[in-house]
Amino acid sequence: MVRILIVEDQQEMSALLADRLERSGYVADSVGSLGEAREALRGYEYPLVLLDRMLPDGDGLTILPEARAANPNIRVLLVTALRSINDRVNGLDAGADDYLSKPFDTDELLARIRAALRRPGGQPMPPATLGDLSFDFGRREALVRGEPFAISKREALLLESLMRSAGRAVKHETLMADIYGINENVQPDALKMSVSRLRQRLCESRAGVEIHTVRGVGYLLAGA
Repeated sequence: MVRILIVEDQQEMSALLADRLERSGYVADSVGSLGEAREALRGYEYPLVLLDRMLPDGDGLTILPEARAANPNIRVLLVTALRSINDRVNGLDAGADDYLSKPFDTDELLARIRAALRRPGGQPMPPATLGDLSFDFGRREALVRGEPFAISKREALLLESLMRSAGRAVKHETLMADIYGINENVQPDALKMSVSRLRQRLCESRAGVEIHTVRGVGYLLAGA
């Protein structure tokens, strides 16, 4: 499982982030200062760090050079209350991969995490299996009983999102962000149509899994 380091001194925010990450299939470690972050980074090669800037012992940006020196493939997502254009530019120029201002929507945060981990050098989740269906997150390829499962790019993105949270409901908003992107304008029924097509393909291939509708929430992938 992908292990993420949270560097956040506000305990309530840190606990909220950790809970959301763990419910989404990640492992979360939390620290509240630069000193603790340095110690954590020495002890484990994290693929991604959620980094606040205003910490008790300094600006979170100061840790970026040493974090990258120790692990060139690390992904750093700044999550901070500093939200001016200059703050964003300074953060990205300092070496951060992405920048999200507080307050934020956790579904958008998760979408940005997935995007960061998909970039070259990121660490994808290991392959997952449910029923007779397996999914390789690194290659974004699906197999049914070891044979290629031919689906479109959109369907692969939908299946990836559902497989990441197999057995748990995934909200409409999360699926929309994963499939169509955060800023892309799509028709209201686009997700419903994509789910319908993927359902049909899974049924035809006898994959041993089903997509269930969770009314008022989203969709859930489970064994048939």
